[in-house]
Amino acid sequence: MNYEELLANDATLTDELILVDGLDRAIGAASKWQTHVDGALHRAFSVVLVREGEEGPELLVAKRSLLKYHSGGLWANSCCSHPRVGEEIIEAAYRRVPEELGCTAAELHEIAAFVYRAEFENGLCEYEYDHVVVGQCASELELNPNEVSEARWMSFDALAEELAQEPKHFAAWAPTVFTLTMNHLR
Repeated sequence: MNYEELLANDATLTDELILVDGLDRAIGAASKWQTHVDGALHRAFSVVLVREGEEGPELLVAKRSLLKYHSGGLWANSCCSHPRVGEEIIEAAYRRVPEELGCTAAELHEIAAFVYRAEFENGLCEYEYDHVVVGQCASELELNPNEVSEARWMSFDALAEELAQEPKHFAAWAPTVFTLTMNHLR
């Protein structure tokens, strides 16, 4: 897909993202599209929603829509996005969860942060200072098909096994996000 086709499915490509240095200090701003074209380090967050299952905690795993500008059709954490200029991480996470998953989030809190870089076949690059946010799902899911094609709740054991057996089914950042989350929740 070209930029115009992507923009028709994702109006957020024109959002201004926060460019950061290696210590997550803001150093500027650029459009979401230009940030990913240039491979500039920018602030992001990955939300993992958790619930108590019959065998212990379960994590909500979401498959990215094929309409996404990269990593479409791959499994990732519950919700991924970027804070806007002037927006705090937790504030952005509370905004974004209903936009992607159609549910209300509760008790969101940051547990970790890490930096990763991933280049994609379409020439775009994710270079993110990614804040991992964990919380609860406080209502039913109503997936936004432009963002998420499907979602499922997974136990720690099932998710760890699938990450080990089928790593190519997951977005580049997902193994780190899930590992940090599961280690935090143990």
